[in-house]
Amino acid sequence: MLINGSPYGVVTGPDGALWFTLVHQGRIGRVVPGEEPTFFQLDPADGRPTVITAGCDGALWYTEYVGGRIGRITVDGTITAFDVDSPYGIAAGPDGNMWFTQLQGDRIGRITAAGEITLHPLPTRGAMPSAITAGPDGALWFTLNQGNAIGRITVDGEVRRYGLPTPAAAPVGICSGPDEALWFVEIGAGQVGRIDTSGAVSEFPLPDRAARPHAIVAGPDGALWFTEWGIGRLGRITTGGRIEEYPLDGAEPHGLTVGPDGLIWVAMESGALVSS
Repeated sequence: MLINGSPYGVVTGPDGALWFTLVHQGRIGRVVPGEEPTFFQLDPADGRPTVITAGCDGALWYTEYVGGRIGRITVDGTITAFDVDSPYGIAAGPDGNMWFTQLQGDRIGRITAAGEITLHPLPTRGAMPSAITAGPDGALWFTLNQGNAIGRITVDGEVRRYGLPTPAAAPVGICSGPDEALWFVEIGAGQVGRIDTSGAVSEFPLPDRAARPHAIVAGPDGALWFTEWGIGRLGRITTGGRIEEYPLDGAEPHGLTVGPDGLIWVAMESGALVSS
């Protein structure tokens, strides 16, 4: 599906539509597969919206890293924005609030539906916390892109850090897997990683170590699906570590989601949403 813009993040909303960010156009898009998309202009439009996710409150939440804002958009298009320094990853937490990372602030934050923000400092400086997800243990798990580690934070703000075996792995995307573990991608090392809730890490090298995997999601088939930004492919890995790759139409795949039709939908920054 061609999109007039540069899709970056994508998620299935509570209304059964695909919602996506247009990173260079300052817009949020909504589309039901097979229909024409609708766009919602952000004001100001220079914030570079990136990650988008379904919230705990029936709305969609997204981050504007450059603009320093977290946004909330209802399914009818009503937008509310909250000022936050350098937000990137965002996820619904088990406490009914949204949790986010501050890429340049070395903090993990919590934001309520009303916009009340609580910030928790991390013990490592310059670690660049990136993606974040709710874990199977009632905590939030996140990647430390420049800290070469995976982090865990409880809803009370207790933080733990787990270093990765591979130097300069630069983890980005992370998600909960079907096996009660967290799965993540290492954009610097060209690997997929798995960490269980005790902190034990396994790593699976990709066929092309220059693939630069970016985002990852649990699929409806019991496997994990991930984007390979560097080579324009979609990857699939089973919980046993078997890897397959599929070509994508377009370039620069970023976010991906399980669509309302059960397919994997990928945001291609070159101007499309594609399914597999």
